[in-house]
Amino acid sequence: MSTVGSPISRIPHHGRRILVIWLVSSVVAVPLIIWLLGPQLPPGRMSSEAGAQTDANTVLTAVVAPIVLLILVYFTYALIVFRARGAAIEDGRPIRGHAPTQTLWIVATSAVVLALAVWGSYALIASAHGAGGGQGPNPVAKPGDAGQALQVQVIGQQWNWTYRYPAYGNVETLQLYLPVATAIELHVTSLDVTHSFWAYELGVKADAVAGVDNIAYVHPRKVGTFQIRCAELCGIWHGHMAQTGHVVSRDRFRTWIAQQQAAEHANLKYLPPYSRSYYPEPLRRAG
Repeated sequence: MSTVGSPISRIPHHGRRILVIWLVSSVVAVPLIIWLLGPQLPPGRMSSEAGAQTDANTVLTAVVAPIVLLILVYFTYALIVFRARGAAIEDGRPIRGHAPTQTLWIVATSAVVLALAVWGSYALIASAHGAGGGQGPNPVAKPGDAGQALQVQVIGQQWNWTYRYPAYGNVETLQLYLPVATAIELHVTSLDVTHSFWAYELGVKADAVAGVDNIAYVHPRKVGTFQIRCAELCGIWHGHMAQTGHVVSRDRFRTWIAQQQAAEHANLKYLPPYSRSYYPEPLRRAG
């Protein structure tokens, strides 16, 4: 029986249409993602580490977009072109599968996922020096200027953040100020339960654990403010454990830290001796 004019004979024609629509959509969408959407993707470019993460997010989105478009174009085309028309509705031919197409899909998507995993890991660990998660007391990936970095201790506690500056007499402050264009070595720890220090616009997130000195590096590149959140459920007031950090000029930082030293000098005697980590005080913490 001849199949000329039947739906089966027209499949190659529809395949070419789908391919053309997909290619045109991808050619339009990918540049728009790179040039328009990319600069708006989180976490921004307030630090070198944040910029590396934004670049990674842009690349990931641009690579995934054609895959998503292929699925959307195929299903939209099928719903419009192959829908049943008229009063007579019959079941279509049973689908038995197409081994070459299935093999190509598995191989192509696996290659994309593996390539993105390798590249993303390099971008977020090697080029950003592990700022995304902290690396414990002995970081493996250190930036070249780690030896000249300004050390700042970040202390999580129920339910607030405080900060100590070892280079300035171990003064402890209620706000985080960082000088711009300076390598910063954050030592993240806790006085009680586990917290997670998340400086959103700086692209830094590191767990704050009692008895652990968790180090993360960051290089602020722009003056401005950034959000600080606790990203680990730490108790009833976890949602209120939020602050605003500041990246300021070096002169402004020197003025601010001198003011803090003068204001907090009388309180230093009430603080525990400076240490890279602390342990909970059962009599003082509610848990």
